[in-house]
Order: sequence, then C-alpha cells, then structure tokens
Amino acid sequence: MLPPPRAGVGLFRAYGIPLAVQGSNRACAPFAGRPKDADMARNKAHTGGVAERYATALFELAMEERAVDTVSHDFAGLKSLLDESPELARLVRAPVFSAGQQKLGMDAVLQRMEAAPLTTRFVLTLASKRRLFALTQIIEAYERLVARQRGEISAEVSAARPLSDAETADLKRVLKEKLGRDARLSTKVDPSLLGGLVVKVGSRMIDSSLRTKLEGLRAAMRGH
Repeated sequence: MLPPPRAGVGLFRAYGIPLAVQGSNRACAPFAGRPKDADMARNKAHTGGVAERYATALFELAMEERAVDTVSHDFAGLKSLLDESPELARLVRAPVFSAGQQKLGMDAVLQRMEAAPLTTRFVLTLASKRRLFALTQIIEAYERLVARQRGEISAEVSAARPLSDAETADLKRVLKEKLGRDARLSTKVDPSLLGGLVVKVGSRMIDSSLRTKLEGLRAAMRGH
C-alpha cells in the first residue's frame, strides 16, 4: 500500500505526480450559485446509480479473473488516500480537470501503490469516461457486493484515530454478537469525533444495545 506523505508535503509532490495535474486554479473558484435541494438530490441519485452499475461490472469481472480480494485491497488503499488527501480528492471530483489530467494523476498514484492490473484498468477507464467523480461511491458499492457474496454485513466505521488490529478484531466480535454475521468494515479517520467511534450498519446507525457494548472500546480509544 502507498505510504503516507511526509508531514507538510503535498501528495502530488511527495509521490511525484506530474505538476501539470496540479494546475487549474479554477477548481477552487466559487460556484456561480448554490444548487437547490432538488438538484442536489438528483445529483446524489445519479451518482448512486452510476456507482452501482460500475461496481457490479467490476465485481463480475473480478470474479472471472479471481481478483475480488486483490481489487478490494487496492480500493481500501485508494479510499484511505481520498480521505486523507484533499489534493487527490480534488483531482477526482473537480470537473475542471480534463480526462487526460485525471488519467495522468491516477496512473501515477496507482503505480506507486503497485495496484493490480484490473484495478488500474478500471480506474483509468473511469477517468476516460468522466466518471471518476463517483470513485468513492463505487468503492463502497463494490465492498457491499463483496460482503454480500461472503454472507457478511457491511459496516462503516468512523474513528478519531486509526484502529489497532486488536481494536478492529474487538469491534468485529461485538458486531457479530449483535448482528449474527461477520462484519466487513470500511474505516475512516475523523479527528473531530470526540466520542472516539461511530458505527453505521447499512443505512442506519447502531442501535442502543450495540452502542452500550461499544462503550468499552470507545473509552479505551479516549484513553480512559
């Protein structure tokens, strides 16, 4: 997996991504107007539809090539980078970048990650088709398909700091006790979480009984 950049060094510079990709200050320019709620809802629904279609196509191809786990591993690394690097997130989501610029930048990231050929082909295809904006949602949809195939349940975990292997194992144990199935975790770090840990299963937050069981883990993360 791609190592984190040194403190104070941008991702593009740290990983040798061509400087041309960093251009276009227009990406930071204010929009002409704020979208209406209805427009935002339509955009969200459109992105979700795109994500499901592309994730399904990739999952089927990964099944054929016996690369489901490999792609999942690559996606975990990409998701971490997108969460941690505003520069990379802007490259992926800002419409001012051309398909060529996006392909150039993503190809550099994927090479440094030593991503599998299928992962690389897929992400660069997204860039070519101007669908890279849906990458995060595609990753999440792909992980749901992997979890369903294995009889697992998907859980999104936000933590104030990275979870240790022991904490991850403990969290999986608690979720299995409550839900009756193994949990496939998708984690991200959010330092603003004063409670230390937030878990979302499917489309709902954890219920009160599960929240009680997690209090010990939360207290440990807060150092109490």
